[in-house]
Amino acid sequence: MPESIDDSSAPVVSPAERYERGLALKKAGQHKAAIAQLEMAVADPTLALKAYAQIGLCSKAIGRLEDAVAAFRHALSAPGGSPRETVQILYVLGRTLESLERVGETLEAYRWIRREEPDYRDVADRIERLSARRPTSMGKQRSPDALQGAGSILRSWNDLFGISK
Repeated sequence: MPESIDDSSAPVVSPAERYERGLALKKAGQHKAAIAQLEMAVADPTLALKAYAQIGLCSKAIGRLEDAVAAFRHALSAPGGSPRETVQILYVLGRTLESLERVGETLEAYRWIRREEPDYRDVADRIERLSARRPTSMGKQRSPDALQGAGSILRSWNDLFGISK
């Protein structure tokens, strides 16, 4: 009769160790292996935000942009992030969405950054450039009714965010 293998002697690797291993693998350019380690690190709620952000960066580095977007969104929904971390993650999410030519979503991410940190990196320039590229539903000419509608939308956003003139 063969002896059974006792796995109780195998060392248990903590999520924090998985996170550190993931960072080391990422630094070594082994992005797929890093993702595998980081995916195990998200089990610790205190590491989830950072681990998901790193998964997003690794995914982006190997050209898996949709996976990167999903990872950045998971990072943004993880508890415990500081406003600074949120802005940093929104920026790389925006850059990734921009690579995918998803202009509306990109603008949304950049506009959130601008509200939190108006002078963050090149966000203002990116918003201006993308806004100029974005097609309007009415073509280049806007009717007075469309402009009036835009004004009421702007007023409602200002009311929502407590922005006064």
